[in-house]
Amino acid sequence: MSRIRTAIEEAAARGEKAMGIFITNGFPDPESTLPIVEEIDQAGADFIELGMAFSDPLAEGISVQRSSERALRHGVTLKDVFITAERFRARSDTPLLLMGYINPILHYGTGNFCRAARSSGVDGLILPDLPPEESAAFEEEARASSLEVVHLIAPNTPDDRIRQIDQRATGFVYAVSVTGLTGSDVNASQATEAYLKRARAAVTKNPLLVGFGIRSHETAMRLSQYTDGFIVGSALITLVEKLWDDPALHMTERLAHVRAFVSSLKFGENSTIATESPVRG
Repeated sequence: MSRIRTAIEEAAARGEKAMGIFITNGFPDPESTLPIVEEIDQAGADFIELGMAFSDPLAEGISVQRSSERALRHGVTLKDVFITAERFRARSDTPLLLMGYINPILHYGTGNFCRAARSSGVDGLILPDLPPEESAAFEEEARASSLEVVHLIAPNTPDDRIRQIDQRATGFVYAVSVTGLTGSDVNASQATEAYLKRARAAVTKNPLLVGFGIRSHETAMRLSQYTDGFIVGSALITLVEKLWDDPALHMTERLAHVRAFVSSLKFGENSTIATESPVRG
């Protein structure tokens, strides 16, 4: 069983919803990404998505767009994401996925990219602009490097297509909560509940996780009652941007705020994560 699937099932065995957290590599600056990822890990993330900065991230809202722009201004490349992954993997066994867009990967070379990702300790890939119908060649390269490929569904995805996507995906199926961008407002409306219930019935091969627009423990719990877990990105990006743009804060203070926020997403506002707890792995 893959490390991703194992982490999701272990969370369920503990009576928890699996939590995935996204951060863009190279954001807020190249030196800070790894310490932030390690705080995310310490705070209880069951898996981590490391964003590959791209100039035209079509599925992303303004906060994630800004994080990519900021990383690119620092000169971050795909090779840098492998370095971050390798350094993190040396300290933790928590599953790590890369999330980004297909153009830079095609330029890098699909086979070269997949082999480099795997050798750096990456477990899976999420590529929002890769349609399942056009993913066969990429999936073959990913399989050859033992990488999971996560596919996405949305509220306007028909049941038959959800089932087809479930058969193609590995790792999990990513249920986008809204027909919109990351960071969009979301609430557990009847329409959202109906969509997630429908997705839950159609997704039988993989775990189902929900993401986009989740900013609090309460929203995460409401939405994930129909799924195996949830994913948060924009809310953390927004927090990190504010913390790192405040010159009055020391790095230790910034990282403590990151850990507290991530912990609160999973366990609620009164959660505490001991600062001396070791990194898993």
